[in-house]
Amino acid sequence: MILEEFASFVSQICAHTPLSAERPLLWTIIANPKAGGFTIKSRWKKHKRTLEECVQTAQKNPRYSQAGPSQTALREGKNEWGLIPTKALGHAKELCSALINEAACAGKSKPFFLIITAGGDGTSLEVMTALYHASAETRRNFAVLRLPMGTGNDGADDWDLGKALTLIIDKPEIKMQRAVRLSTASGKGPFLAFNILSVGLDAFVTHMANKMKSKLPGDSYKLWVDIAALFYDRLYKVDFMDIRSRAGEGEEEELITFREKLLLIAVGESGYRSYGSRKLVLPDSRNVCAIKQTSLFRKLVLKGYLSDGRHVNKAEALFWNSHSVEFTARHPILAQMDGETVLLDEMDYPAIIELTEPVIPVFRKINMINQRG
Repeated sequence: MILEEFASFVSQICAHTPLSAERPLLWTIIANPKAGGFTIKSRWKKHKRTLEECVQTAQKNPRYSQAGPSQTALREGKNEWGLIPTKALGHAKELCSALINEAACAGKSKPFFLIITAGGDGTSLEVMTALYHASAETRRNFAVLRLPMGTGNDGADDWDLGKALTLIIDKPEIKMQRAVRLSTASGKGPFLAFNILSVGLDAFVTHMANKMKSKLPGDSYKLWVDIAALFYDRLYKVDFMDIRSRAGEGEEEELITFREKLLLIAVGESGYRSYGSRKLVLPDSRNVCAIKQTSLFRKLVLKGYLSDGRHVNKAEALFWNSHSVEFTARHPILAQMDGETVLLDEMDYPAIIELTEPVIPVFRKINMINQRG
């Protein structure tokens, strides 16, 4: 019932968006029914009030006769709102692939496809990954709006549902977003992220939080941050890593190299990014952060600083801008890509974390960190 009510509101907003007034608009709502925004009653009540207000605002725009659900949504969702609930891991990616095929077969009508993800970071990651692998010509007929309906919403277009929906209620501004790609010497991967891709302690936290979230209610990520601060370097070796980082191009290219024992390296699609549900690991315009190995006492201190960005001026924290970070180690390291994890071993080094060309059509990104309350 909640999902249907949610989709009814969102479909009314889609029918009045000024996104595609000159061509047919086909929308698809891909929603994770297990997302916290639907299952936690207090959150849903707040979201419902927001949706009602957004519908009233959107209805001040003209209704577009050429707007409606995609054929994929009608076939898979079997409802009038364009809603498709996800059924399992990987389902959102399959649905996006079906939409890409629908767009390829659209012929002369050339509709514009709006995909709305309603879930957490996993749902949006699957959709973005599928679009990444589509042709450039196909991607020009798509845009993705990522709504914050999960427990982890760092990949959403805003942490606030109303502000995210405003991106399609007002005259939309679409930009092409980069991906962050991890490639390995062994050929494992490549792996993609669209928010932050990182290796080390925080990937361990993500891995354990994912593994135990069905058994530990509440903010299990915070719990594993506390555990990792105490025990990470007893479970995973923290040793020297050789770093080779590049920024700029041609004569203006800047090369940074160093060797250091590092707890983590985090590379964002841009600066001003968070993970772990608003942990502000990249609190300013620089898109790379590395944390040096330190004493247990300092780990406990830094743990609190990482939550709100205060680590930016601490001696253990290194910040810089880069489009390519190559690292080599002699010990296994976990990597995480927007909440999904993989273990790297000696065969995988050197590994490279790099920014791709702008490839994914998204709506204007709001600087959520500067708007936090």
